[in-house]
Amino acid sequence: MDMIQELCKKYTDLTEEEIATIQGISAVLQPLANLEDADIFIDCPAWDGDAIVVAEAKPSYVPSSYKKTVVGLLARKENEPAVARTFRLGVATKQMKAVTQENGRTIQSVEPIRNAAGSRVIGVLIREQRVDEQRQTGELLHFSEQSYERIANALAHMVGSNNWLTECIDEALLMVDKNGVVSFRNSLARDLYQKLGYIEDPLGQTYENIRLVDSRDDRVDHAGFSVIETTVGHHSLSIKRIQVNSEEMAFAVVIQDITWKKEQEKALILKSVAIKEMHHRVKNNLQTIASLLRLQVRRSDNEETRKVLGESMNRILSIATTHELLAQSGVDQVKIGEVILNIKNNTVRYFARPYFNVSITLEGDDFKVDSDIATSVALIINELLQNSLQYAFQDRESGLIRIVVTRGELYSRIEVIDDGSGYDVEHVRTDRLGLSIVQTMVKDKLRGTLHVESGPGGTHVTFEFKNQIMDAAGVT
Repeated sequence: MDMIQELCKKYTDLTEEEIATIQGISAVLQPLANLEDADIFIDCPAWDGDAIVVAEAKPSYVPSSYKKTVVGLLARKENEPAVARTFRLGVATKQMKAVTQENGRTIQSVEPIRNAAGSRVIGVLIREQRVDEQRQTGELLHFSEQSYERIANALAHMVGSNNWLTECIDEALLMVDKNGVVSFRNSLARDLYQKLGYIEDPLGQTYENIRLVDSRDDRVDHAGFSVIETTVGHHSLSIKRIQVNSEEMAFAVVIQDITWKKEQEKALILKSVAIKEMHHRVKNNLQTIASLLRLQVRRSDNEETRKVLGESMNRILSIATTHELLAQSGVDQVKIGEVILNIKNNTVRYFARPYFNVSITLEGDDFKVDSDIATSVALIINELLQNSLQYAFQDRESGLIRIVVTRGELYSRIEVIDDGSGYDVEHVRTDRLGLSIVQTMVKDKLRGTLHVESGPGGTHVTFEFKNQIMDAAGVT
């Protein structure tokens, strides 16, 4: 008894005929994994409502997402929503996030496998790619001589053994015979030609009559492969021609509609320019306001007024510094370490006493956060450093402040620790603006928690924040 049969008999209610169908499809998993450069699995519905992995194939030419085999393991509904959806609805599910049995993050596309009568879903065919290494559509095929041969072999194998598998790839596929006639096409190819304005089905047509590029460009090189990008109407296409060494077939044509990709590239460029300009203008406006406050500080004879205006000016400059970093990056994200270092330099410049030697260290992790988190963290760090510099080291010539950043899976943590004189946490004034800003930012903006410990040995402030701030509309 082979593994598929053993697992199906133990964990599922599949019939012998249905198990045989699963076994037949499993025989072509490896060519599909090599073609798609992805991990390929077959899951079958288990008795308990989850799914059992009964077959797998790892890509031969790129790293797999898995160190160990997952055959025989359960695929839980909460970790793999695409699998659960396809089992429930009986329809394909494309490009959904999932968590692997090894707690890795992947993108799944799932196709239903039906029994011979088509009456029920007896399994699903799953394609997985790692999130960190996911390739854009159009980049699944690697253009090396070794790859050409394996791609051709995989296509010929899929068409010759099980045409159903050709419906599981994300490309339009044409197979052209020795007479120059399209002898096979998958449904994506039929739909693509309809979108392009062709009335007739490409199946049975002479390839010369449905060629989408000039014949001079549509030629294979010495390795038996060619790839070009072209525009047909409003559609951007990537067209690959692959020579097939078989008795019946001359070559294969793989067509990808990359219109969305080109539009995304244009939108990304425009967005980057817009983000840069937006943050640049915000920074300039904030610096103008800070300059006005600085003038007021110089003109004021009241020490308390000068102090309040100076604190306000520094808060504004903290926000301006963050927007300056965002303007430089051109994206709505910035490294948290850069934000903290800039805030540190600003705060020391304005609040460190003359002849006072303060050492401020930054330790731990560095990672990117979006503009909302960056701005909130900037204000919090400014207030905490400002408080330490003003109150923690009175009558001292030196002091140490440590900033420790720890990145977590869902929540990250920042600690600000000084070796100052400390204070009574239970009796601190709650109406102080600085403390109020910190509490509001942590709770309302960062959706996090704040913890303060203080005593004769110094003050230790810890706040946590979500790595992505979610609201009812999604990520903010």
